[in-house]
Amino acid sequence: MPYYVYVLLCEDGSYYTGYTKDVKCRVAQHEKGQASRYTRMHKPEKIVYVERFDCRGEAMKREREIKSLSRSKKERLVNGCSNADLHLESDRGAISKL
Repeated sequence: MPYYVYVLLCEDGSYYTGYTKDVKCRVAQHEKGQASRYTRMHKPEKIVYVERFDCRGEAMKREREIKSLSRSKKERLVNGCSNADLHLESDRGAISKL
């Protein structure tokens, strides 16, 4: 069963990144305030980015990579810059596998 990494834009303009097996169900949990403490405090507005992975470990690794990006790099990611154009780097060093 595939896993997904998703990025939510919150009402205050912040981003929340997570992973799940079922994006629709997980977003509904966020909207009800039942998924995470962060999204209880920062209400989700909409899904702005989703990636699919074949296994949980890959999804977790990618979630961590996205969470480590600066805000400007997250904005470029959600606005559709290709990974080649983006040259994703975490704030602590280059991300080796996208």
